[in-house]
Order: sequence, then C-alpha cells, then structure tokens
Amino acid sequence: MSINLDQAQQTFIIEARELLLAMEASLLQLESEPNDDEAIGAVFRAAHTIKGSAGLFGLDAIVSFTHVVEDVLDRLREGSVSVDAALIAVLLKSGDHMLELIDVVANQGNELQAPALARESALRESLRGYQAPTAAAQNPVIRETTGQQVTHNPETLTLWHITLRFGVDVFRNGMDPLSFLRYLNTLGETVQIVTLSDSMPDVHAWDAESCYLGFDIQFLSAATDAAINEVFDFVRADCQIDIVPASEPIQDAAPDQQQLMHTQVEPAQGTAMVAVGELFPDQRAVPRLPAQIVPEKTVAEKTVVASDHKAKDARYVRVNADKLDELINLVGELVIASAGVSLLARTCNNDPLQESTSTVSGLVEEILDGALRLRMIPIGDTFNRFRRVVRDVSQELGKDIDLIISGAETELDKTVVEKIGDPLMHLLRNAMDHGIETAQARLAAGKPVKGHLHLNAYHDSGSIVLEIADDGAGLNRDRILEKAQERGLIASGSSLTDQEIYNLIFEPGFSTAEAVTSLSGRGVGMDVVKRNITLLRGTVDLDSTPGQGTVVRIRLPLTLAIINGFLVSIGQSTYVIPLDMVQECIELHETDRQIASEQGYLDLRGEVLPLVYLRDHFNHEGPAARRQNVVVVRYADHKAGLVVDDLLGEFQTVIKPLGKLFGALRGISGSTILGSGAVALILDVPALLTQIVQLEPRYTATHAAQPANGR
Repeated sequence: MSINLDQAQQTFIIEARELLLAMEASLLQLESEPNDDEAIGAVFRAAHTIKGSAGLFGLDAIVSFTHVVEDVLDRLREGSVSVDAALIAVLLKSGDHMLELIDVVANQGNELQAPALARESALRESLRGYQAPTAAAQNPVIRETTGQQVTHNPETLTLWHITLRFGVDVFRNGMDPLSFLRYLNTLGETVQIVTLSDSMPDVHAWDAESCYLGFDIQFLSAATDAAINEVFDFVRADCQIDIVPASEPIQDAAPDQQQLMHTQVEPAQGTAMVAVGELFPDQRAVPRLPAQIVPEKTVAEKTVVASDHKAKDARYVRVNADKLDELINLVGELVIASAGVSLLARTCNNDPLQESTSTVSGLVEEILDGALRLRMIPIGDTFNRFRRVVRDVSQELGKDIDLIISGAETELDKTVVEKIGDPLMHLLRNAMDHGIETAQARLAAGKPVKGHLHLNAYHDSGSIVLEIADDGAGLNRDRILEKAQERGLIASGSSLTDQEIYNLIFEPGFSTAEAVTSLSGRGVGMDVVKRNITLLRGTVDLDSTPGQGTVVRIRLPLTLAIINGFLVSIGQSTYVIPLDMVQECIELHETDRQIASEQGYLDLRGEVLPLVYLRDHFNHEGPAARRQNVVVVRYADHKAGLVVDDLLGEFQTVIKPLGKLFGALRGISGSTILGSGAVALILDVPALLTQIVQLEPRYTATHAAQPANGR
C-alpha cells in the first residue's frame, strides 16, 4: 500500500495556517494584556505544534526557524522574558515569516528568495537577543539533523529509556514511524537503539499494509518528560509508548560520562537505518540500563488523556470544499426533481401517491437545509484577521486606533465569507487613513485621542448586514458634491439627499483626497469594492455625520446557492421573488388600479407604497390580466409593491447563474428550473428598489399634494 503523504502534508499546511492565525490573535491579545498567561501558553503551543508537525515531514527550514521562536516563547512562558512592544513586533513578524515558509511548501517551492532569507536572518538576530545569554556559549551541539543546531546544557542532561511499539495501522493512517525518531533527535541524542522484533508475524501471516516496528531507545537529553512525550502526540492513541528516566539528571559528570555526553552520533540517516536492526556506531560505550516500571496510575492517566483527545478530534471531519460544492449542486438537482415529481403526483387521482411525494418533499427540504448549514461559518474568523491590519496600519499612520468587534457569531455561506474579505479590508484601511483624524485633530475637536473602528454583523430580512463604523471626521458633503459636479456625475442644481451624495464616492475613480498616500484614498477603488459586493448579489451604502464618523453598510445574501422563493407570473412568464423579502400580498381592485396607474403609488394603510409594474418593466406584450396583485417587498429601509398577474405560492429555488450575454440585464439576478422543466427568472429586488428610490421624492410630493383613496 502506498501512503498518500502529499495529502497528509496538505492537511499540515491547512492546520499550520490556522495555528498561525490563532498565534497572531493571541499575540495581539498580549499586546493589550501583557500578563495574560493563557495567551502566552496559546502562542507557545501554536509554535510548538507547527515545529513538531513540520519535523514529521522533514521540513527542515520550518523546524529550524520555529525552534528559535519556540525557545524565546519558552523563556516568555517561564517569566525570563517580559512582554513589551518590541517583542510583540518581532514575534508577529516571525509569524509572518513562518507563514511564508509554509507557503513555499504549499507552492512546492525549493527555497526562499533572497529578500526572504535576509528577513529571516534579521529576525534570527532579533530573536537571539531574547534567548538565554549563555545558550550559544555554553551548550555544545549534540546533533544537527534538521538544518538546526540542537543545544543542551551538559549539567542538566538526563538519560531516558524509551520503549516504542507502533500500532499496526500507523501506515494506513499516513504516518512514517522513522520521522518520529528523526524528530526525537532534535531534542537530544540517541545513544543506543535496538529494533524489537518479537511482534513480527510468521511470513505467511505478513500483511504488507501493517506496521510491526518496535524500538528500545536510550536517549540523552535536557528536555522535559512532557516535551519528549509531545513528540509522539500524533500516534499516541495507536501505539504503546513508555518513557521513563533511566538515570537521575547528570550533575558534575565524571570524565567518562562527559565523554559520553560529547559523543557525536552519525547524521540523521543513521537513525533511519535502525529499521533493519542496525545500531549506532558508539552503542557499546553505553551500558544497557534497565527500564523503570511506570506506575499504573500514570499509564491510566495518559490513556484517559489520549482517549479524550481522540474523542474531540472525532467530532470534526475536514472535507474538501469542492466535494461540499458538489453536494450542494446535487441537492439542488434533487430539489428540482422533487418539484417535478410533486407536480406529476398532483395530476393523478391517487391519494397514497400524493402522500408519499409530500413525505419525500419534506425530507428533501430537510436535506437541503442540512446541506446549506454545512457551508455556513461564523464571520468572526474573518473579522479577527483584521486586528493585525488595524494594528499595523495605525502604527504606520501614527494613529492610536482600537478595533471593536461584535456579531462575530453571525453565520453566512463560506463562499460569501471568502469573497468579502478584500472589500472589508479596503473599507477598513480607508476609514483609518481618511476617516479617523490624527491625535492633534481629535484633541482639537474635543475627542479622545484613541480612535475607534467598529465591525459588526447581524441578520436582517433574510440577509446579513456588515457594518464598518468609525468615529472620525465624517464625509465632507459639500466637497463630494463639488467634485461630482466637476466630473459631470450630476447636473448643477440637482436636488439630492445626503445619502445619495455620500454614495457618489462609489463612482469609478471618484476621490476627494488632496494627496495620494501609501494607502488607498477614500473613493479611490471604492467602485471596485461596490462591484465585488454586487457580484455577491449584495448592496453597499453609507451614512455620515460631520465630526462624528461614518458607517458603511454591506448587505449580503446568506447563501449563493439556494433560496426560498415566491412564484408569480405575468402572462405565460414566471418569476421568482426571494421569499425573505416578501412582506405581504394584496389584490389590486379596479378602483385602486386606475389611481395607482396614474400616480405610480398605492396608499397602503396610510403609507406611500411605490409600485413597479413588472409587465411594463420587462416589456411583456399583450393586455394585463383582469385581476392583478401586488407583492409588497422590503429590502433594507425601502419598500415597494411589485404588480403581477398571478400568485403561484412558495417555491424552493436553486439559483442558476445567467450567462455573460445577460450580465447587463437590470432587475434579474439569476434563473431556476421549475418542476415542469420551464425556466423561471429570479428577480433582483434590490435593483428594482434602487429604481424606486431614485423616483421616491416625486411620489412623496404627489402624495402630499393629492392624497389617494385609502383601502
């Protein structure tokens, strides 16, 4: 059986990136709370796990650099080093470099480029200042196995006896037993190793996919029991491992013992050779010491810990995103097929058949809901990544800015989360560069020196709202209006609301910045932000109060794959309205039809309800139906009525994207296939309401001058 080590390495890359994100978050936490022992422990564990995993795959460059970082973190954990701004800065940059090393592995690159090597050299030099001052001078090099120098103090060396029997499924689980021995040598010196062959089966019972390896190891190291045990964390649940001190720590060693400590073992390949029973050349210099018996309680405690760890891991399964997308597509086709079966069943006079199809339809809905939940992830992970951005940019600008996050538990589709990161990044950088004032300007305005950025997420009307708010100077309304008139975006003397004026900054190339900075100016690139959000079927707008700040609101659909829709028809054509935007349906009586047709709005219980005649909007031919209906829809703060011929009821809609030929079609966001096989178009309600908003002042003025008959 061939072990898929490439797949195992890809898993390491994914998990290492996640650990680096957690490490970065803990370092930022330490910057504000230097005495947070839990954060210190989290940073150390992240670095230690990355180094251990990298060692298993022979990723020498990662192990070598991370070993230095881990050494500094260990001193930080024991209190020999204190937290300060300089240390946090070095550790954050070290995390960036570790990510760069992992990216090299992910891209199957051979080595770092010259600039990256120079950065690593500078980081090593900076980290050396936080290491023990006598480490390099006093600690002799015991072994150089993974591109790093492993050093220990001979005055604290302990001889350990390790009995190691790998489980039969180690190969099947994608593990290389010898990689654990190679990594063990980074903590000290293997002075004797014997291959155990008592578990080898008869040649006729030999299974090529099973592992029968066992080793008896004498190991000289200054590492702790816990550190040596952690080497085998990945296989502990499937193996028998006993690690006991074969001697007390060697203090004031005699000359012959000192000679043993300084004995140079052959390079790492020698360790690999023990698989066929070869010993290290100098094994005769060390007498074989009997292993101590491990107390029964200790073994039981370790077994319980391993079982708990395995149980927690078993709760999660890492699934390839492509497989998840394929599942969603299949579920979508199942929804369409189920609708077709239900339609056929209704044409048959067979009650048991209709009952069965109803049951199947209910199960399909549950499968659909479950499949969609698989892709829902909290937005908080994306939000937390911006803590580092805010820290670095605020220092670059010389401003004191605090990031406040709320609504981190709000969930939305994984695809949406992945694609919204760049627009959010651009908006945050703009807010810091041009929104929040300098310390002097804030003091002059009577504000606190520290500026605040607020990231918030919440659900509203079946969509998710992301808010980026700052407490800066706000937008200059008159300046925006002047620039818009200069560029010919609006006619001179046009009457626009404040929000309409503020939204002009989303026009291509629009900017009020007096000078270009290293960061994007407010307005420069904002059209790209809006375009990317529009591609996600979302909208963006902003409000601003001079002297108090600006709030940018992004509205996004919860999922891009499947929605619950409300089916309507105009003549022979069928349309789907997203159900979460539908508030109510009313019949348009003959008397109201005439008034609504003349004025373009309806008086809905004293409220002005602008109307969109879909028959006219989409240029349908033929006369309107004798009975018409109004579907009242709401999106954000806007409400309107869509005039249609017939109401066909609720319908689960699988969204099929439109081709490039229809990309410029206004008011349509996609298509779907009905159970009958016919194609129905999905209405883009936000786009339709935008058209209404532009004409809303006319409706309001008309309503004030000539009230309509109430219903």
